[in-house]
Amino acid sequence: MENSVIFNSYHKNGLQLRNRIVMAPMTRSRSDNPENKATALTALYYKQRASAGLIITEGTFISPEGVGVIHVPGIYTEEQSAGWKLTTEAVHAENGVIFAQLWHTGAYSHPDLHQGKKPLAPSDVNPEQQVFTATGFKPTVAPQPMTVADIKRTVNDFKQGALHAFEAGFDGVELHAANGYLLQQFFSKNANLRTDEYGGSIENRARILFEILDAIKEVADIRKVAVRLNPSLNGIMGILVDDETIALYNYLVNRLQDYDLAYLHLIEPFTDVSGNPNAIQEVAKHFRPLYTGTIIINRGFNKDTADKVLSDGDADLVSFGVPFIANPDLVERYRTGAALNVPDQNTFYTPGEKGYTDYKTIDQQL
Repeated sequence: MENSVIFNSYHKNGLQLRNRIVMAPMTRSRSDNPENKATALTALYYKQRASAGLIITEGTFISPEGVGVIHVPGIYTEEQSAGWKLTTEAVHAENGVIFAQLWHTGAYSHPDLHQGKKPLAPSDVNPEQQVFTATGFKPTVAPQPMTVADIKRTVNDFKQGALHAFEAGFDGVELHAANGYLLQQFFSKNANLRTDEYGGSIENRARILFEILDAIKEVADIRKVAVRLNPSLNGIMGILVDDETIALYNYLVNRLQDYDLAYLHLIEPFTDVSGNPNAIQEVAKHFRPLYTGTIIINRGFNKDTADKVLSDGDADLVSFGVPFIANPDLVERYRTGAALNVPDQNTFYTPGEKGYTDYKTIDQQL
């Protein structure tokens, strides 16, 4: 077990990681307080999992306009930043490394979460999803198309979110540009019907991401900034691949190559896209030749498949989601070959410690 590549340390461009196992960002909806801030319970949850080479937090909202789910911690107030400081201090006490994922859900939201106003998005395209509100799940609506002023304000909100994250002691930030949320809505032709400088051409649809990176670069070390992309998302969250999808993501990754980022976090297809000429079938293999920086790959990996993708050289790190929910000591379980705990899906998004911080480690079970 010790010979597995995933246990090797990783050192590149400022990243100093003790292994190549990354805890992927996962919404857990435990910030059920009036301030929507991370709490001591949040800190305990991440501290328990600090043996990962890198932790990426659940998405944390950069502004009230970015909210699309209840009980998710924000990072747009000083109080929220102070709440997250409990987590960074707890993880650092275990010699862990932790990045904050900066999040804006765009059209994936509901007026109930915005005092009755429509959520902001690139265009008035309803993603046709169900959104978790204070009174249960409700269907999305056609959002309010963003003005250029709205876009500029959102760019600044990402910048301020990054500043708050660094004030809270995070080692870096990841921009959530995947999974059908705001930034991917801008990228996608079916969700972005704009005719101004943020719509139409590939360059225009990608513009907001690079404006955010340039804004953060003015105030922080860009080597502590990362980006998450889901290039082959299709038929989920209102996003469809199209005849320009591959060209668009090639453009994004080629330009990101020039930014000297902490890493690029890529996701393999969520659904079967075999036979679809507009979809990238193997995301890591496709982008490895285009990107010489650090690549994290995600989507349904286990220890053996993670070892293979690393040994093949298609990625540098592998992120694991659900396995980390029920196994705070996932690294040790992989190292020793111990059986994995089974997660309780009924408690993925419920308040409190049940199904959050009460999963036992190997030592506790013994």
